[in-house]
Amino acid sequence: MELQPEVSRWDVTPSEAVELQRRLREQLVLRPPPGLKVERIAGADISTEKGKDTGFGGFVVLDVETLAPVAQSGAAVTLHFPYVPGLLSFRELPIVAAAWERLTVRPDVVIFDGQGTAHPRRMGIACHGGLLFGVPSIGCAKSLLVGTHGPLGEARGSTAPLTHRGEVVGMAVRTRKGVQPVYVSPGHLMDLPTAVELVLKVSPKYREPETTRHAHRLVNALRRADGEGAELE
Repeated sequence: MELQPEVSRWDVTPSEAVELQRRLREQLVLRPPPGLKVERIAGADISTEKGKDTGFGGFVVLDVETLAPVAQSGAAVTLHFPYVPGLLSFRELPIVAAAWERLTVRPDVVIFDGQGTAHPRRMGIACHGGLLFGVPSIGCAKSLLVGTHGPLGEARGSTAPLTHRGEVVGMAVRTRKGVQPVYVSPGHLMDLPTAVELVLKVSPKYREPETTRHAHRLVNALRRADGEGAELE
């Protein structure tokens, strides 16, 4: 799939980035590809350190049935875009894109540690990343960026729609009994019911999905090792 030139434009100001998000939003497809079969699912994460200008990003691909890792890749890239809430994709996706180029096993779905459509302009990092890589994608965040939800049951698997400006933008999902929920929203080539189903499938024990837990460990290890340009097989 040929990338749209704008989807990989990083040399923008924050105000230009906002306008670019609005244009990219029109390209999102909020439904899974027909007959989507998920055998491999990846987590994407980024690690940075305050005061440092290098970011470490990576993917870990898991077998969706066993949740065992089957491939991983990492990269270190100089940060150029400032930290601006709502515009994190412009800071973080260049790092993730470098790791994606090194990934030898392509996943069927990617779960990003961040927002999908649960975003002020419905264009979180999971949306932008899904467009960039041409892959079905999901946002699974630990905190809310926008929206509110009603009462949520204590049992694992309980859900409550996340609404913002009168629109359902995601779902609060209880992945573990009595533990704070995660906030799930579709990215690209994905719908909300499928996103929730997949997040619960890869979160059998802990609050965070196994995809995020593995990717988080990888990028933190890269950062600690100061592994610029590192790739783990």
